[in-house]
Amino acid sequence: MNLSRRALLLAGAAAALTPTLPGVPGRAAAAARDLQPYASYWYPDSLPSGTPGAGITWRSLKAWSAAGDTDLAFNAASVPLAARFTPTPANSTARAGQARVQSLVSFGPTSLNPSQGAADADYYALTHWAYVDELVFWGGSSGEGLILAPNAPIVDAAHRHGVPVLGNVFLPPVAYGGRLQWTRDLVQKDVAGHYPLAAQLVAVAAAYGFDGWFVNAETGGGDTALASAMLGFLKELKALGAAQGQRVTWYDAMTVSGSVGWQGALDNQNKTFFQVADSLFVDFRWSASSLASSATAAQQLARSPYELWAGVDVEANGTAASVDWEAIVPADKAHVTSVGFYRPEWTRNHLPAGRTPGDFHAADDLFWTGASLDPSRPAANASWRAPALSVADRSTVDALPFATVFNTGHGLRWYEDGEVASDTAWNHLGLQDRLPSRRWAVRTTGRRPAVTLDFADAWRGGSSLLVSGTLDEPTTLDLYATRLPLGADTVVELTHRTDAGSASLELAVATEEPGTAGEAPPYTYLTVPAGGGGGWQTSTVRLTGLSGTVHALGVRLAASGPPVSWRLGGLAVRDATVTPGTPTELRITDADGGDLRFAWQRPTGHVRHYELHRILPDGTRRFLGGTCQSAFYVGGLTAEQGEAAAGFELRAVGELFTVSTPATTTHTW
Repeated sequence: MNLSRRALLLAGAAAALTPTLPGVPGRAAAAARDLQPYASYWYPDSLPSGTPGAGITWRSLKAWSAAGDTDLAFNAASVPLAARFTPTPANSTARAGQARVQSLVSFGPTSLNPSQGAADADYYALTHWAYVDELVFWGGSSGEGLILAPNAPIVDAAHRHGVPVLGNVFLPPVAYGGRLQWTRDLVQKDVAGHYPLAAQLVAVAAAYGFDGWFVNAETGGGDTALASAMLGFLKELKALGAAQGQRVTWYDAMTVSGSVGWQGALDNQNKTFFQVADSLFVDFRWSASSLASSATAAQQLARSPYELWAGVDVEANGTAASVDWEAIVPADKAHVTSVGFYRPEWTRNHLPAGRTPGDFHAADDLFWTGASLDPSRPAANASWRAPALSVADRSTVDALPFATVFNTGHGLRWYEDGEVASDTAWNHLGLQDRLPSRRWAVRTTGRRPAVTLDFADAWRGGSSLLVSGTLDEPTTLDLYATRLPLGADTVVELTHRTDAGSASLELAVATEEPGTAGEAPPYTYLTVPAGGGGGWQTSTVRLTGLSGTVHALGVRLAASGPPVSWRLGGLAVRDATVTPGTPTELRITDADGGDLRFAWQRPTGHVRHYELHRILPDGTRRFLGGTCQSAFYVGGLTAEQGEAAAGFELRAVGELFTVSTPATTTHTW
């Protein structure tokens, strides 16, 4: 275990001593009225001695039940895991079917991590899902809890992009508060010889809607009997979970002797654990020779070497980390293993105070795409070998209707139809759209404009796509790799706005794949009708003369003269317009002053998410928040001048961002 991981453990243990956050009462002291729901965490069975720190609740997983989980409606994900496909790679070095990427991410603290976002734009809003194959909700500490269930917005966003999410089982080293009893608790048997906590873990993942568990046993002092019990526990966890579509990843720590020894390899000390898991995270101390031998060992077990995640620690140094990339993803031969990034949220955390969403996305684009910021022309000789250079991107855009408003899941304001509906900063990853995977593939013989996800203005949500610069030659921007069926009534709608300069706009549509990796899609260009006047406009393009399947979508801009600033606020592909039904039984289930819990019943048909507004005494609507769940918490509301009761409206939002008629309720002050 390296120093940065030790720092995390120390920070986690210290969390038990951290004072209560302002405005958030300590749950041990005021649990009955702390209506804010938080992401869940547990100990296996026995709890620490003493009392929990402010804001921390000690819970036993063994005692958990879905029926008794009062926050389950806020924490259960609702977006199913989407199927993915692999388009022709964007460049000649990215490979399909070889190395993939696992990300171990700490999105927030173990305790006091809000279930459904917060009024703060400073958040690790991961958008480069196209390169990620498995996300681990990293965290846990001896002073708070060891078993973490990911909160719903993260799972919903990942699932929309086809990425499974694992909860974390963390048994810390003794030096950082770990107790061997917690390991024994986890692997205890019942009178029938089964492992009750394996069944509990599977039940939690099923109830919460995520995809399995990352098991990290680092508490030393064990023996072969404990290792044997852990192996039996893993077998049962895998068998029970597989029936629910869940998976298990094992971390390279506990060995067959029961002691903890980080091998940095797949070898005789840990391969029995790998054989009963779906994959193995290989500790950071690997070498080129140990990874090569690990790949051979996996193949001898009739397993893929790409089920091994070679740990790459980026917590401290990010893109400046020293990594032997040739040992993992060599440029001139088959990849050796997959990549396991530890703490890639460095892209947010290393930025100074006052960082903006734009600052974060610039750093995150550099991490995933590389110095060129163009996956169709990756920086092959840079010291940081970004995933886009080696890993083929994947997409889930394979069915109609499809729409996006380029919402990243956080923002400085909330926009509706180009107007500010709330000037409060926010984050809620579950509201994130399916975003372009190749950011940004720009094709021009002239100067390359800047392309960003911008937060200064939006058509809907919190962001829009901004193209800015001098367009001295026609410029095509790849947007989406798709598998969309074309029908007689299929149209594409673009909501766009020109802020500076003047440019003609065409829709780029490809009905075939490029012939080879790295080639541009074989686009047909269709004129986008120009609207009258300034401001946002929505243009509809009929796909006349095209048939079959849409494999790629983009736009082409052409201009002469001064620099252009052009925004794309929305893109939709549809055969027909479908509006969701109205939610039913909207009600306030609990209230304490201005802290309210809402619940409702889902309408029939597909719902992308829900949006809750407050109706002010003058009749205006104020956006309070959105969620994919059928329950939502709002805190800190106060009565307006002379207001006896507050009115609320809830609307269901469809895949095309059409909205239902509202359900209404009131709260008497």
